Amino acid sequence: MATQTTVSCTGSTLLQPISEIINLPVDQVNFVACQLFALLMALWFRLYLHPSKTSPFIRHVVATLLGFYLALFCFGWYSLHFLVQSGLSYSVMIFVGLEHMHKYCFIVTLSYLIVCQITRVYVFDYGMYSADFTGPMMVITQKITSLAFEIHDGLTKPEKQLTPSQKYLAIRRMPSLLEYLSYNCNFMGILAGPSCSYNDYMAFIEGTCYQPRHQENANGKENGKYRQTEPSPKNDVISKLCTCAISLGIYLSLCNLLPVEHSIDDEFVSSTPFYLQIIYLYLAMLALRPKYYFVWTLADAINNAAGFGFNGYNKDGSPRWDLISNLRILDIEFATSFKMFLDNWNIQTALWLKRVCYERCPFNPMAATFLLSAMWHGYYPGYYLTFLTGIAMTMAARAVRHNIRPHFMVSDSYKRIYDVITWAWTQVAISYTVAPFVLLAVGRSLKFYRSWYYCLHILCLLVVLALPIRSRRRQAKEQQDGLQDSQIDHNSTDNNCNQKEKAT
Repeated sequence: MATQTTVSCTGSTLLQPISEIINLPVDQVNFVACQLFALLMALWFRLYLHPSKTSPFIRHVVATLLGFYLALFCFGWYSLHFLVQSGLSYSVMIFVGLEHMHKYCFIVTLSYLIVCQITRVYVFDYGMYSADFTGPMMVITQKITSLAFEIHDGLTKPEKQLTPSQKYLAIRRMPSLLEYLSYNCNFMGILAGPSCSYNDYMAFIEGTCYQPRHQENANGKENGKYRQTEPSPKNDVISKLCTCAISLGIYLSLCNLLPVEHSIDDEFVSSTPFYLQIIYLYLAMLALRPKYYFVWTLADAINNAAGFGFNGYNKDGSPRWDLISNLRILDIEFATSFKMFLDNWNIQTALWLKRVCYERCPFNPMAATFLLSAMWHGYYPGYYLTFLTGIAMTMAARAVRHNIRPHFMVSDSYKRIYDVITWAWTQVAISYTVAPFVLLAVGRSLKFYRSWYYCLHILCLLVVLALPIRSRRRQAKEQQDGLQDSQIDHNSTDNNCNQKEKAT
């Protein structure tokens, strides 16, 4: 196994002996080794290149050079794509007018990512699950496009046209090339992200990230004694590293015992009762998720170890280090709705989709957001089957929540019953939806859905037809119109009363 992966590995083969001993592909070994090295560098960065000791220029230079070194070690000359993508986008930002810069930058950045993904999938290495160079490019794409929209908001729009979050994220000056490269390719996030806002990153580099900068994170403790000293991320880093160790152990123990591919095995489908197929699919997906828990939690720990990720204080005065966290494991595993699961899975990507697409798309933002998410993930057919199914699931879940949930809110016991039922349905629906994302190929994905008789697709269609629900934007507009009508009626009544008083 390790010998075969040496050929497809584009990075260093220095750790090939370790790869053969533990029987894992060398590119995966490189990835983990680089992340552990980044963790040590993050501790050094926070202690010895602290903003009180070092200028932002030095911090930018060191973070960028370390990032490029890790990229070269993991991906070899393929890491040049990171520079090309960043360089093309920065040229667009500089030479295209501010009015349309964000649109062209979005098109150029996403198009370059798409070309790289298509060539990797259909020309070089179809079905490769190991680390590949398009993974970091996906995070860089998020950063570049977010930056372009935030510059556009900050330099072209009056403040009254911006939402509160857009005001906080808006950038008031064009970043220098060094700041831009440091933001995109710093060693803390070059391999696994997560994405973050440019303003938050600059506050970290300049040492102002411990000051309350936006109202949504403010609480009584931030103005008290807890804000007098710089908080330490030690406890959170240790906790997240323990989570990483547990997640990795669970994944390595169960991934080979419960492969998702077994769910489409002809003998398994023909000889296993349907309810056991449901249980097996849930357990197979449950065994697969710790891989993502490990990668994203380790990336979060690296950023925290460097001093990045501080998000205010809890009510008891303890610091929060979840500013750029990518998941909440307990909220995922105990999610009682499709939306709750998605809101706590790959959080920074969900925020990116919301900020650059959902809040700005004038037509059918939900479908556009799912389509953008599919395009960003790559070009395996299974991705598109997953996201098309996700649209149907989301619509059905909204209809159920809007029409049925209120009937269970009459008492605590009814609510607990509703939560148990919706938890089970959510886990089954997520497993059913995500199966093509793991199976990748269209043939295997459709074979899986056929073995389930497309039952949840049909159920979603029936629910949407039987329980129609207005869009959230329409509901908000109707509520706003209702408030305005109420205000008009109230004003008319006041005017009539005033006229009567005058007449009297």
